[in-house]
Amino acid sequence: MRTSGGRRAEADAEFTDFVRGRMRQWRRTAYLICGDWDRGDDILQRVLTELYRNWARARQAEHPDALVRTMLLRRLLDERRLRWSRVLLGAALPERRTDPTDPTDRITLVAALRQVPPRQRAVLVLRYFQDLSVEETARALGCSTGTVKSQAAKGLATLRTVLDTAAAGR
Repeated sequence: MRTSGGRRAEADAEFTDFVRGRMRQWRRTAYLICGDWDRGDDILQRVLTELYRNWARARQAEHPDALVRTMLLRRLLDERRLRWSRVLLGAALPERRTDPTDPTDRITLVAALRQVPPRQRAVLVLRYFQDLSVEETARALGCSTGTVKSQAAKGLATLRTVLDTAAAGR
């Protein structure tokens, strides 16, 4: 018979294995949606804390990856809506970190992606960076497949306009 501590250690190990294999992808998703590595890391940490607290229920989900992706997207979109998230608490802006392994084109694309409205950006990231189907994207965002299709079309149009404007300005 296992003790309560033994079951807890087993659940902790299972949680660690689950997170370890997906952390890089979740971090990238958070960055692509919010456009800031530090903010993305903070939001991901909050999601992982919530996931850990509810791991007994979460691990029984039919698709735990989809559950975490949904939690992450909702937290990112909710955080974006909060008024305080726009407040800067310093006299000067801090330097923004970028991933040094990414080519210049990727940096340009991410900068353009920041100018796409949040809901459209979330659809674009899930559909084209995470390679989710329309149905999977709709489930992750809690909307219809028609909404995913229309938001993807609008988001791509906005992204093209931003990229064309940037290219014309060079």
